[in-house]
Amino acid sequence: MARGSGIRPSGASSDAERVSEDAPPVLRIRHLCKRFGGTVALDDVGFDVRAGEVHGLLGHNGSGKSTLIRILAGYHAPEPGGELEVAGRLVALPLRPGQFRSLGMAFVHQDAGLLPALSVVENLRIGAIARRRLAPIRWAREVAHVAELLSEYGIDCDPRARVETLRPWQRPLLAIVRAVDELRRLMADDVGGGGLLVLDEPTARLGDVSIGRLFDVVRRVRAAGYGVLFVSHDLDEVLAITDRVTVLRDGRVAGGGSTRELGKQALVEMIVGRPVERAGPSPQLAPAGAALADIRSLAGQGVRAADFVVGAGETLGLTGLIGSGFAEAGAMVAGALPARAGTLRLDRTVHELPAMTSGAAIAAGIAYVPAQRLGEGCIGELTVAENLSLPVLRRFVRAGVLRPAALVRHAADLCRRFDVRPPDPLLALEALSGGNQQKALLAKWLQLRPRLLVLDEPTQGVDVGAREQIFAEIGAWAAEGAGVLCCSSDHEQLARLCQRVLIFRRGRIVAELRGEDVTEERISRACFGPAAAAA
Repeated sequence: MARGSGIRPSGASSDAERVSEDAPPVLRIRHLCKRFGGTVALDDVGFDVRAGEVHGLLGHNGSGKSTLIRILAGYHAPEPGGELEVAGRLVALPLRPGQFRSLGMAFVHQDAGLLPALSVVENLRIGAIARRRLAPIRWAREVAHVAELLSEYGIDCDPRARVETLRPWQRPLLAIVRAVDELRRLMADDVGGGGLLVLDEPTARLGDVSIGRLFDVVRRVRAAGYGVLFVSHDLDEVLAITDRVTVLRDGRVAGGGSTRELGKQALVEMIVGRPVERAGPSPQLAPAGAALADIRSLAGQGVRAADFVVGAGETLGLTGLIGSGFAEAGAMVAGALPARAGTLRLDRTVHELPAMTSGAAIAAGIAYVPAQRLGEGCIGELTVAENLSLPVLRRFVRAGVLRPAALVRHAADLCRRFDVRPPDPLLALEALSGGNQQKALLAKWLQLRPRLLVLDEPTQGVDVGAREQIFAEIGAWAAEGAGVLCCSSDHEQLARLCQRVLIFRRGRIVAELRGEDVTEERISRACFGPAAAAA
């Protein structure tokens, strides 16, 4: 997988050897269980996180990782009988919302939780400022404090700069530094907590270089003696940054131990419950048929005069370095981003892309699955059934009256068809894990039977098992004669899915790989080779 290729493995770091087997745990969980109706989300889960270590929490989407994190955050109440110790002290469950702060825990999620219009210092010190109520704000002191904090963690930015002006990779780093600053305050107040930083999929929206910088910050946090719980689906990242791991499968602990001693293959077997061979290009990929979608002179944000064709039954990959225009090209074709120029001929109908909207794209037979599932692809606060029914709501209206029972039955059928877990259409979609949200999003659009399916990072934040399911769904849809346009920075994914891959650089298509040339190595070489570096 390309994203993890430049990251130093944990075994190469002397920091990992610092972690003592006898180090006191900052967090200890025992006999943790959680049910949602008849679905068991956690079943007798237990593990501990030591001071001065990065502990990985792995598993399928739907394995129980998110449920466990939400219990620690006070969002879910576990079943009676579970035990939680923080720094050797038994803590009563369930936790109240926000109680984690008084226990010396801090959380950083995929969404960094920063306010773009505010400055760096305002974002990092907003909690401390709010606690002072009406006391005067000494801005010079706040700026100096933040500048010292940024310097300590190797982040080069102006404390007075607005967050919206920063580079995307800097924002999760700020969220981590803010969390560490809060931990220090809590420890100084002697709350009795152990100092635990929980990182919940913090790298999901970052590229290789940015991940390396984030890991540098995490290593400094570890060196300061805090425990870090690192939740991730990416095995390369886990091997690079963690000292020990715990693997969940179907809500139970499937195994764990020293990351260095286990290795990648053992982790894969723990996650999926069986060996999964690493595959190159799928041998069953059929050659593309006649041109289905013909895009000409596409131009707009980050894209300059791009021409390409998607064949019937073909999965065409678009990739390149971040900012090269490949993701924007897909969004423009689907009407999710305005185009300045260009045409699309889909089957026999020609569409002017500057006039293309999301609604017009759906009417034309185009479905778009964005990289940002929550917010752009679905409405997290609505139920799974409500999200799945949005494109087909009229089917469940009779004489002007909505038939909710029929809607829920339809959603339940889709959940079973696409293996959405838990298969409860009345759950809020945001309560699902990332992989199950993605499967629900695919179900939402594939029920329309689109002629052209446009995917933006379709397995971002998805574990190895769910990836295989999503690959199978995409391949099956292409096999029915549809066209698939897959915009992705995941080169292994492209090698698995695509018959052809187009490489973007500075908004233009500069290379094309076909057939046997569509391998992870050759895609990476085309993106990161000398020409790419000079561009």
